[in-house]
Amino acid sequence: MMLLATDLDGTFLGGKRVDRLQLYRLIRQNENIKLVFVTGRGVETVLPLLNDPIIPRPSYVISDVGATVVDGHTLEPVEPIQAGIEDKWPGIFTIKQAFSNIEGLRFQEVPQQRRCSFYYDDSTDLDAVNAIASAMNCYVLLSAGKYLDILPNGTSKGSTLRQLVEHIGIADNAVLVAGDTLNDLSLYQTGYKGVVVGQAEEALYEATSGNPTVYAAEAPGAGGIIEAIQHYTDFRKFYLTAGAKKKIKQSGETQLLMVYHRLPFDKEVVDGVERRVPPKSPNGIIPSLLGFFEKGRSGVWIGEDVVEKHETGLARNEYINEDRYPNLIASAIPLSKKDIDLFYRIFSKEAFWPTIFSFVDKATFNHSHWAHYVKINKLFADRIAEEADQDALVWIHEYNLWMVPGFLRQLRPDVKIGFFHHTAFPPADVFNIIPWRREIIGSLLQCDFVSFHIPRYVENFVDVLRSHAPVKVIERVNAAKQFLTYSCALGIDQMTKKVEVGNRLIRLGAQPVGINVDNIKRIYALKKTKQRIATLEKRTSGKQIVLSVERLDYVKGPLEKIQAFGELLHEHPELHGKIELINICTPPSQGMKVYDKIRQELDRAVGQINGRYSNLEWTPIRYFYRSVPFEEVVTYYAIADIAWITPLRDGLNLVAKEYVAVQGQKEDADGVLVLSEFAGASVELPYAVLTNPYDAKNLKDSLLHAIHMEKSERVLRMRRLYEIISYYDIERWGKEFIQELEYAAHSEPLR
Repeated sequence: MMLLATDLDGTFLGGKRVDRLQLYRLIRQNENIKLVFVTGRGVETVLPLLNDPIIPRPSYVISDVGATVVDGHTLEPVEPIQAGIEDKWPGIFTIKQAFSNIEGLRFQEVPQQRRCSFYYDDSTDLDAVNAIASAMNCYVLLSAGKYLDILPNGTSKGSTLRQLVEHIGIADNAVLVAGDTLNDLSLYQTGYKGVVVGQAEEALYEATSGNPTVYAAEAPGAGGIIEAIQHYTDFRKFYLTAGAKKKIKQSGETQLLMVYHRLPFDKEVVDGVERRVPPKSPNGIIPSLLGFFEKGRSGVWIGEDVVEKHETGLARNEYINEDRYPNLIASAIPLSKKDIDLFYRIFSKEAFWPTIFSFVDKATFNHSHWAHYVKINKLFADRIAEEADQDALVWIHEYNLWMVPGFLRQLRPDVKIGFFHHTAFPPADVFNIIPWRREIIGSLLQCDFVSFHIPRYVENFVDVLRSHAPVKVIERVNAAKQFLTYSCALGIDQMTKKVEVGNRLIRLGAQPVGINVDNIKRIYALKKTKQRIATLEKRTSGKQIVLSVERLDYVKGPLEKIQAFGELLHEHPELHGKIELINICTPPSQGMKVYDKIRQELDRAVGQINGRYSNLEWTPIRYFYRSVPFEEVVTYYAIADIAWITPLRDGLNLVAKEYVAVQGQKEDADGVLVLSEFAGASVELPYAVLTNPYDAKNLKDSLLHAIHMEKSERVLRMRRLYEIISYYDIERWGKEFIQELEYAAHSEPLR
């Protein structure tokens, strides 16, 4: 049997996250280890820890600097220890009154029982304080040069622990105590084996330096406790327990915090019970990001979680998958549905989304909504600051968290911050219509690495920087290694790689998101997929299938495409009955009213075309306004002769890559990709047929070009496209970003 009696802040809850998880796992997996929390906090402030699924529940809690002792499961007082302390306590009102005239003494408004806590300063007459306390059968405990506790004589963390050990019948040589401040000194005066964890208060080191039963650890917090368990012969066997040892694995890499607006799992309710399920998103981004933690890397995934309004102040930490990611925790920021709707579905989509894609006439700026946006970003920054180890790497995703870097840099100047934009980034004259442009740019300048999909967005960002501050370009690189240069609308020959702004050096990158080709191979190879493909091919025999897959959004240009297709049928009657457009339009998130009008116009346009041209044997447009499972979309990719992907603006467009990935599984694949020049992917995929979605004639001509293209050219183009998307896949994207962030972390800082 072993009893670990440990202080909380800076000790059991301190140190590296990976060490904390290792210690907690060690305790949970060994029924012969009893845990006792020994803290200066009031018991009320310990309650959240007792409901944390990550932290093992203690057998007992000693709180209020030893003045309270309760059972860790029932929270009932441990009698007669508690009664003995209560008998000696004069009462908080009596104490407050007695010390009311002492200069520099301020009462601490914190939960407390059988003790009275104050702040004190240099003006406080400590001799007078001691005299008053002594007259009331109490004593004074000072800590950290600013905290002062009045406690009943004979009451301390150590004295209460000793009584508890005797009460439950644990042998003295089975007890290990741990702390980090002078407030914990009494624990080491019990005669039990002890550890002063690394980075502890200097005064505690000095006070325990001559004590032969106290071990001074190098590792801070939980790591110091593990170090002591390995150091003491009596306790080493608990660390070496086979079951525990098997579970404890670490990569040794720097802690990585993934900051996304969503958690890496979805939730569904079955028979009234909420359970977690893998994310439905098919693009592989979340599984790829999770892959960084499979080998034991320490990490925290921070995202929002919808809760009832009364639960919004309760932080939630939980394992994502302890077996697969043993040192990764999901740290949820609990927000009400109303908060999330305002933050994401209303403000971000009405102010930033149209601006990012240069639809400035659709942008709406609401200053009270901006204040709410900033508040949510501050919550994210606060949580990162709490969870991050020293010098941790922080990867922040997407424009709805633009203000996080600025807040985080103030809280944690040691961490290295990377930011990836999953959208486009507009030119300076568009971005600068945002009323809060200076605040946003000021925040992004606190990053060490900022990355975008393509070089054009990088240069747009640099131009925005130039409109706000002097910018010195330190390094430029050629874009032609991976991207088209002069041959398309978004092409550019060189890209800025490193800039100096003020006293900060910032790395920039262009890293277009790839797709999970292996997952698509797996889905394509399934028996049910092959059966569905065969069924669809039989149904569409004799027709060329044009496929459009997009989310309902004005930036995707859905109406322009449908109108162009209607004109094509009017101008080319020879295509009637021989060509069919399958248009899959995914609804936006629930509650986004901004898309209602475009949906009505789209429904009307599809109805008019089908009403004009369809007959009993042919419907020109097969229109699906619903979310289609990705496995089903794969079958449409497989049978489509042409993918017609024509957004007016798009940060990248993964649909184009998914189509190529599925076509690449077929022998002599001859599908044709027709892609908008204003999709970021256009500069990655030179073998696509590029089109200008703002020009109806060009939309029709490019589609006709694809319809009449010779098979040999189709096969060659698809083969080359598949080579590109297979090489620049989702795994390469993630690894390149982390490499760039780590490189930035190890670069020499500017003086």
